[in-house]
Amino acid sequence: MKTQEAARPPRGGVAAAVVLRVLTAAALAVDAVVHVRLASGYQSAAPEGIGEGNLFLAEAAAAALAGLYVLIRGSRAAWVAVLLTAGGGLAALLLYRYLDIPAFGPFPAMYEPVWFFDKVLTALAQAASVVMATIRLARKRTPLV
Repeated sequence: MKTQEAARPPRGGVAAAVVLRVLTAAALAVDAVVHVRLASGYQSAAPEGIGEGNLFLAEAAAAALAGLYVLIRGSRAAWVAVLLTAGGGLAALLLYRYLDIPAFGPFPAMYEPVWFFDKVLTALAQAASVVMATIRLARKRTPLV
């Protein structure tokens, strides 16, 4: 009897894990919606190559899929997907905010040295997703729910 009780996470731990999954999926949904909304405005700036608008759509799709994956499954792989998706998106956002990287290969130059509401919103959503994924992956004692 004691071995079964030891194997189960405490009731509050399960609830906290589910809340973390829902909050992470919501943050990734914000990321996806903002990127879809902005994609068309950025595509016209670079119609050749991949185009910034297409990269925005790819980020939106990745964020939506990672959000669904962590919401439905909540496995270690799902949390790693969240970390890679949100972390990569946040890294690109900050990189192109502060550094003027020229176009290379099919990728356009995406330097944009300003902050505006949608950029701040998506940066906060991505940062929150990274923090929540890091917290969840760092907790070794509580099984992933």
